[in-house]
Amino acid sequence: MDIILKYFSDFTPKQQEQFAALGPLYKEWNEKINVISRKDIDSLYERHVLHSLSIAAAFEFLPGTHIMDLGTGGGFPGLPLAIFFPEVKFHLVDSIGKKLKVADAIAAEIGLTNLQTEHTRAEMIRHHKFHFVVSRAVAPLKDLWTWSKPLLAAKGPAAGGPDTGLICLKGGDLANEIQESGTRPRIMEIHEIFPEPGFKDKFMLYIPR
Repeated sequence: MDIILKYFSDFTPKQQEQFAALGPLYKEWNEKINVISRKDIDSLYERHVLHSLSIAAAFEFLPGTHIMDLGTGGGFPGLPLAIFFPEVKFHLVDSIGKKLKVADAIAAEIGLTNLQTEHTRAEMIRHHKFHFVVSRAVAPLKDLWTWSKPLLAAKGPAAGGPDTGLICLKGGDLANEIQESGTRPRIMEIHEIFPEPGFKDKFMLYIPR
């Protein structure tokens, strides 16, 4: 939890309580349903929560924004972002139902009312539009963009906000992956946002619609 407060200081008491609860809750649930690798669970706040919040450090989502988390697993990056942006609606999607069970249970336990989950694949969603799709290393960029583009609204919720688009967190050498995607993303180094050793070679990619 301390590593979160190192970079963010303006949380409400409720948000602080919600973030503080994530550690014990994910540890408890991970013993029943493995959504985080055993070696990572003790580094939950840095490797999962803070990593997710790199999106919050780079983007200011306006109230009324609708965001889909594609391939959320146990709730990342969507669940920490839902705590950070209580006036934004988050729709967490995954093809593995038992992982969503964890996200649902934790969201209910900490009183998150701006988050819902759906057990499906992104390509099966037909009747929803979102201002942003966020994702964390679940598929090649080419696939993420193919799935996301039809789901993106033409405009944001209000004038002055960022253009709608795909925001994804990835690591390693991305040159071939970007070339194969046919996109020209804006690339941000997460180590420049949060200068922690674990974020070297970690990137945030943003592709406007």
